[in-house]
Amino acid sequence: MLFNSIPFIVVFFPVVIAGFFLVARVSHYLAAVFLLLASLFFYGWWDSHYLLLLSASILLNFYCGNWIVQALGVRPKRAKCTFMLAVGANLALLAYYKYANFFLLSINDLTSSHWQIQSIILPLGISFFTFTQIAYLADCQQGKVRESRFAHYALFVTYFPHLIAGPVLHHKEMMPQFARSGTYRPSAENFAVGLTIFCLGLFKKVVLADGIAPYVGPVFAAAAEGRTLGFVEANCGALSYALQLYFDFSGYSDMAIGVSRMFGIVLPSNFQSPYKAVNIIDFWRRWHMTLSRFLRDYLYIPLGGNRSGKGRRHLNLMITMLLGGLWHGAAWTFVVWGGLHGLMLMINHAWRAFCGRLGHGLARTTSGGRLLGIAVTFYCVVVAWVFFRATSIDSALLIVRAMLGFNGIDLPDNWLPAPGPVVTWLQARGFSIVAADTLVIRPPLNWFIWLLAVVWLLPNTQQFMVHFRPVLDPILNRDSYRRLTWKPSLRWASVLAICGFVGIAKIGKVSEFLYFQF
Repeated sequence: MLFNSIPFIVVFFPVVIAGFFLVARVSHYLAAVFLLLASLFFYGWWDSHYLLLLSASILLNFYCGNWIVQALGVRPKRAKCTFMLAVGANLALLAYYKYANFFLLSINDLTSSHWQIQSIILPLGISFFTFTQIAYLADCQQGKVRESRFAHYALFVTYFPHLIAGPVLHHKEMMPQFARSGTYRPSAENFAVGLTIFCLGLFKKVVLADGIAPYVGPVFAAAAEGRTLGFVEANCGALSYALQLYFDFSGYSDMAIGVSRMFGIVLPSNFQSPYKAVNIIDFWRRWHMTLSRFLRDYLYIPLGGNRSGKGRRHLNLMITMLLGGLWHGAAWTFVVWGGLHGLMLMINHAWRAFCGRLGHGLARTTSGGRLLGIAVTFYCVVVAWVFFRATSIDSALLIVRAMLGFNGIDLPDNWLPAPGPVVTWLQARGFSIVAADTLVIRPPLNWFIWLLAVVWLLPNTQQFMVHFRPVLDPILNRDSYRRLTWKPSLRWASVLAICGFVGIAKIGKVSEFLYFQF
């Protein structure tokens, strides 16, 4: 079941939220159990066969977490051993379902062997519920949490607003909210705030992300067929995908936050204007924030972080990003994508250190310097997204070569005035003029103008809702858009009603969120 589907909007969610608050009048514990059962139904709607796998994973991690906590004070070695075995079991489960085919095919390619394995269907959300439970085990090992009630732990893992595509949650930030009595009483403010955020997310997904999506597939399909692309085709295809992914993930994040807020539960932020980042370090503070937090806390820091010198820090960064890339998908294209981001992070850290030695602090950056940083970071991210989307490294390289002008620079004739001095001047300097109708896609200039204006000029959802604590985390640049902040008023109610109406009206062939495949 998808957030952007009529069954969810018209049937599932109204029934679940009404049932939750009605049951809560009798018992808060039974209300939590009701929400747990609804979350399992939500997951089982996709494929009920994997409910058993999800349930087994929850049982294993719940009891291992309790054993770890019980052994901490009396037998720390046993606690550590249990922790390592439990984490190993989680990673083994993830490796089998997500990476078995990938590793076997890679071995076959390297050794010219012909080993085969039955095709494995990836269970929906396995990366997210696995990482969520590994984080829980790590917190148990550090003595930070303890959960004695199985139903509450199962709800923490399966809570349907986050189960399929994140955010990656921590037990200590979620379960205290379910323990509050106020959570089990309906709130007009929570409904208004949650519904507003949900409508914004629905509009982003159904209108903006799905609107630019048709311009992505033809370019990447042409590259997969080995066709030579032009400069404009390649850049338009890559930019279209960058914008599709941005609004798709932003829309999902908003819808998850909005749905959860109507239950009185505030989720951590997962997405805060990453294309406004002034450098790649800043980008990873804004994009998929809970995954970045997980990789930092449970991979980068345990590897040593920046405690053993610059060389070791760069190595740890690269290892973290390579594994982060592999987490997104079982293909070498994702490994290359992670490696590119690791390399960019290393360069960024080295540049900051160099500027620091020259006495140029980040606080002294000029407006022009910030704009240049945003532009360079954005284009580097767009180039890296090509490997994220492409079906092979070869096809990704075809697109990147064309993007960088190795196939020449062509301009569609409909971008230029009638043949004359301007066209002659461009042709004399190596530009080629091509008929727009001969391109793989017709460049969607109007889409680019409007979507980039939304990305760079408008507040993000957290900034828009800043007065009503939309997320658990601090909001970046919270005072930058004082005139464009939401308040309960007829004007904003009308705007959001239009967004919601247009979003629902646009729901035709329901499209999955891109992050569902990870």
